[in-house]
Amino acid sequence: MAVVLALSFGSVLTDCGSSSSTPPVNDGGIDYSTAANWLALPPTITHNVDVFYLSDTAYSKPTPGSPGIGPINAPSMIKGDQAAFQRTATAFAPVANIYAPYYRQVDAMVQKSMTPANQVKAVSGIPTTDAIAAFEYYLQHYNDGRPFILAGHSQGSSVLSHLLSVYMKANPKVYKRMVAAYVIGYPITQAYLNQNTFLKFAQGPDDTGVIISYNTEAPTIGGSNPVMLSARHALVINPITWTRTQAPATAQQNLGSWLPDPTTGQFVKVMDYADAQIDPAKGVLICSSANVAELAPGNALLPEGVYHSYDYPFYYFNIRANAANRINHFMSN
Repeated sequence: MAVVLALSFGSVLTDCGSSSSTPPVNDGGIDYSTAANWLALPPTITHNVDVFYLSDTAYSKPTPGSPGIGPINAPSMIKGDQAAFQRTATAFAPVANIYAPYYRQVDAMVQKSMTPANQVKAVSGIPTTDAIAAFEYYLQHYNDGRPFILAGHSQGSSVLSHLLSVYMKANPKVYKRMVAAYVIGYPITQAYLNQNTFLKFAQGPDDTGVIISYNTEAPTIGGSNPVMLSARHALVINPITWTRTQAPATAQQNLGSWLPDPTTGQFVKVMDYADAQIDPAKGVLICSSANVAELAPGNALLPEGVYHSYDYPFYYFNIRANAANRINHFMSN
């Protein structure tokens, strides 16, 4: 099946825009009481658990002189986040109420120009400040004491890594209500866990209060994967078997991928498409059954074979089933 999906580049590659060509935005804070500053708010509460979701990088500088970090109402971000939401966050729709704020993001090419150390430092600034403000508003005005899942992709997941290490450390009672954190499309390392010993990485399909993470590649890629930020031995869980072993999972074991139909462009369920196997040496998830030429031919941001935009779509229905399973275990305990 031929499918086409725009590649995103949104790891923690973020920059505060301090150069003359990318001046910083006014950091006066975002008013999350305004509905327009939310990508998604449920019209009614239909589940006993929520999802707080942070989207990919979607902001693109409209002119060379535009700020590296865009405003909260940037048209490119709004359009891109809405598209990303449909291929990622909707996986959780049948099992949880989804709350998704907009947050100020960094242009992808600005991101790519930064060193890994500066990227990590920068994402702990404006993007994380916005996310924490939105999360606090959500807790105070929307959550009503329900358990919740944190979910993100790409830059959204990098922001979640800071929300976990900073906010959850300071608010252990809130952390106890977290079913799990799907920090997908961003590397979680043992060094990160060593610095935040209260956090745990998932070991299987049933554990709760844990971090779930992986980054998908073809068996061979055409260069260094910038999403990995030069991380070595990032922790990975297989999203088909929900184990951390190197045992391969076949495409036939996959519960279904969520891919755009080549004729209509509408996302449809596709069976027997994506397999999965952990490569512990690279710290990535390998998918060998997808068509590299169709899905990841390479561009200015990502080299050939990096399936960054397909981290969720390849394993969309597995993520849905796993979220339901972890919710059941959380509620029973």
